[in-house]
Amino acid sequence: MRFGIGILGLRRSGVWKRRGDTVLPRVSTAVGGKFVGDRVSATMAPTLKQAYRRRWWMACTAVVENLFFSAVLLGWASLLIMLKKEGFYSSLCPAENRTNTTQDEQQWISCDQQEEMLNLGFTIGSFLLSATTLPLGILMDRFGPRPLRLVGSACFAASCTLMALASRDTEVLSPLIFLALSLNGFAGICLTFTSLTLPNMFGNLRSTFMALMIGSYASSAITFPGIKLIYDAGVSFMVIMFTWSGLACLIFLNCALNWPAEAFPAPEEVDYTKKIKLIGLALDHKVTGDRFYTHVTIVGQRLSQKTPSLEEGTDGFISSSDIPGTSEKTPEKSVPFRKSLCSPIFLWSLVTMGMTQLRVIFYMGAMNKILEFLVTGGKECETNEQRQKVEETVEFYSSIFGVMQLLCLLTCPLIGYIMDWRIKDCVDDPTEGTLNESASFGDARDGTITKFTKPRYRKIQKLTNAINAFTLTNILLVGFGITCLIKNLHLQLVAFVLHTVVRGFFHSACGGLYAAVFPSNHFGTLTGLQSLISAVFALLQQLLFMAMVGPLHGDPFWVNLGLLILSLLGFLLPSYLYYYRSRLEREYATNLLDPQKVLNTSKVAT
Repeated sequence: MRFGIGILGLRRSGVWKRRGDTVLPRVSTAVGGKFVGDRVSATMAPTLKQAYRRRWWMACTAVVENLFFSAVLLGWASLLIMLKKEGFYSSLCPAENRTNTTQDEQQWISCDQQEEMLNLGFTIGSFLLSATTLPLGILMDRFGPRPLRLVGSACFAASCTLMALASRDTEVLSPLIFLALSLNGFAGICLTFTSLTLPNMFGNLRSTFMALMIGSYASSAITFPGIKLIYDAGVSFMVIMFTWSGLACLIFLNCALNWPAEAFPAPEEVDYTKKIKLIGLALDHKVTGDRFYTHVTIVGQRLSQKTPSLEEGTDGFISSSDIPGTSEKTPEKSVPFRKSLCSPIFLWSLVTMGMTQLRVIFYMGAMNKILEFLVTGGKECETNEQRQKVEETVEFYSSIFGVMQLLCLLTCPLIGYIMDWRIKDCVDDPTEGTLNESASFGDARDGTITKFTKPRYRKIQKLTNAINAFTLTNILLVGFGITCLIKNLHLQLVAFVLHTVVRGFFHSACGGLYAAVFPSNHFGTLTGLQSLISAVFALLQQLLFMAMVGPLHGDPFWVNLGLLILSLLGFLLPSYLYYYRSRLEREYATNLLDPQKVLNTSKVAT
């Protein structure tokens, strides 16, 4: 999950065009806008200006589409029950375990071999759900979100169609479930990844809509539990899958009509045009003399130059980036990618995220088997009545787990609030802190004030927020692991809540950390690489599942104990962040009177 926000750092250029009282985006001809315009007209895709007018429709439909079509594979516990009832891979079970109830209806009895095979399909699908973020980020930058969303919706429709066709004759067509689950996972990440570009259209509301997109993605695990209720009501599995496939075609149609071929540029990466107002000369206590000189120079050059808008007959105005020599070269652009890749923060984040991903995915894949063990106490069911009671109990708790996935809609904005705590009260660098200090002592000469206020730096505050976020997430993860060790069925409700909260937290916390300590031009690649490595870690859940149902005879205690010990490694990342923040605070304090030293230092932790 934030699984997938890496592409936000890679955008095409654009400008804003004023039409009446509304500011609308358009493609800049200086960066190939004519070619893009020709391509848009050729494909009948809307322009960025048209898409901006439809942004509320696109955002609302994207939330609904994420909720019902993105990471639905995370509701595996309910899908597994339906697949077992349809007889997928039941041929692996001994013949004496299968009984014919009527001539037209067959009741399938499951076995460990069947669950191992189906869990392998889930492992592959969930791997694609996370591992393809890196190549998707590259493709997104090259082709934009529109073609990937079209491909994703088509793959989802194909996935549902394959599951429906395979259910007609599961003894022969059961292997199709692997292809269906693979397409489902790939389609889910395509839909999620492309929807994360939409919040760029909402300016100051971008963080709010980003949280909604991530929350709807994480809550999509509720979809299969909802479908299972329809299945239990008597609707056939084939009808459900074909209907779902048809609904996926509506996503394809909606994307074809409303999504532009051009990527949505982020507000801070767009060449914003603005009118020259006298209020722009107003200064606050944080503006230094150098910045005041630069600001006045820009205004003077604007007034002395011939405005392009007068030549073109438009209402646009030039911005500060149009003035030669006013754009500053940020030091982070010169940081080599290898330095970010080998930094301790990134390496420790790989350990933390990989371990957390393995813990979360294993529980989702093995939850039904864990619940079954808690109900039976590890004993075999001797009668059909006992077996039926166990199945009903497992299905009941699986449904509760699915409903609790809606908590992600609340937890994702919460962790976003933690990551943004007090950011507005911070200054960017020691340059502004120096002004605060000099202003305080200047007032002291007048006899008015002698107190020096220590500035709060933005990067240090982001590190503090990341420490708090990861510490909270790891505490919840350890609490989840302890809960899993207790063999109490009712206590699993607490485990459901902790699992859902952790799943909503750790991706958002990681994305906020990368944005705070790494250059923005490295953000996308690092996020995609982290998702890929975490997905590789998650592949181990198949081996753990086989060990649990094999040598351990269904007892999850030793696997949960090992994962609990492994989860303690998650505290190493916030510990190193605390050390790095302390070192950074000392550097800022040392260079407070000479801020140019700090401005020239690398942004990457070493």
